Amino acid sequence: MRRVPLAIVLLLFSSSISGCIFWDEGPAEPIEEVVDSEFGAFSVVAPIDTGINVYHNHFIMNKSYPQWLLDGLNVTMICDISTNGTWQERYESDKEDCWDQITSTDIVWFRGTKIIGTSPDDDTEIPILDDPQDGHGTAVTGAVLNANPDAVIFFVEGFSDAAVLAAANQPLVDVITTSFGPIGSIPVPGIEDATKVAVVENRKIHAGAADNTPSPAVQDSTAGPPWSIGVSGYAEEGDDQKETMSGSYPDIAADWTQVLPNHDDVDGYHETSGTSFATPRTAGLLSMVIQTLRAEFGDSSSGADPATRSGFMIQGVNITSDTIRDALNLSAWYPSYSTWDPTSGTMPISPVAPCTQVGWGVVNESNVVPMIEHLNGTSDIPNRPSDVVMCMEANQAIREAYWD
Repeated sequence: MRRVPLAIVLLLFSSSISGCIFWDEGPAEPIEEVVDSEFGAFSVVAPIDTGINVYHNHFIMNKSYPQWLLDGLNVTMICDISTNGTWQERYESDKEDCWDQITSTDIVWFRGTKIIGTSPDDDTEIPILDDPQDGHGTAVTGAVLNANPDAVIFFVEGFSDAAVLAAANQPLVDVITTSFGPIGSIPVPGIEDATKVAVVENRKIHAGAADNTPSPAVQDSTAGPPWSIGVSGYAEEGDDQKETMSGSYPDIAADWTQVLPNHDDVDGYHETSGTSFATPRTAGLLSMVIQTLRAEFGDSSSGADPATRSGFMIQGVNITSDTIRDALNLSAWYPSYSTWDPTSGTMPISPVAPCTQVGWGVVNESNVVPMIEHLNGTSDIPNRPSDVVMCMEANQAIREAYWD
């Protein structure tokens, strides 16, 4: 599902103890930071959503983020979160020394997890933590890590321009993923000004969810702007056809139904569907491509900051966000309508103008290696048929006329 921007009201529980480190004050006792001197190539993905369940096993990692990475992401606090008990017991244990201390200006690493988070909107009772009544952001982030388990997560709680800009203005962020917007893709202003800063000015990639209706994505403020990659849904691991209740004429379509982590326990999962999850899956796949190429070419940083990296996502080979997007478009493909199951609730992908249904085509893990080999010069992906190119050039022209 895709979410409408709403203020998030979170439940408060009773207090106990755990720990946070404040960069400006320091801990009561020195804590030796275990730094992986061989951290290796990495990619940073920024999901922007309701909040995240940092206690879930899905987000745990056995290594530590190096200090230079924390500094590069402007981390102001470290929370040593509890690792024993139920979700609520862990929250209660950490409430006083962690959750009650976080402000809208803080960027927090939850030690032992892949999550660095912030809540710039300052309209939530418990910053960063997912709403016990919701769970959308936890599932969204789970979809990123399903596609790239090694992604560094810079999580932003919120739905505003300020939330998007919190990621857009982080030099180390590579990919921003958003899964919220007006229901029905009604043509109203949204986050397009902030995503334009992220992509056009700061050279990042933005994946935006199309609506969970067949409405065209062109006028959608999340998926429609020409600088964004609009994502619809298809039935991967089903009949491979377009999900009827997902936006039309996007850039690409990705997996609609996934098994993702719960927001209110530490090890449970659930099956859920929507462009909300197809979009972060796409972001994760793109980050996997970026990370693999950085490892190949010895690029040990991230982002494409124009000031420090000259706008290049991959240093040394002049690969930009535009280059990566072009490779994504080339790698997408159209499933045969012959696999359509009339009882599945999907819509068969038409052999005539399938671009109006799923854009350049569908994307999954099978696209990763061809994209990498195309971008590193090993094996070029063939050009798309001329009718597909004309259809998607028209799509881009419409979007540019509408949004620019």
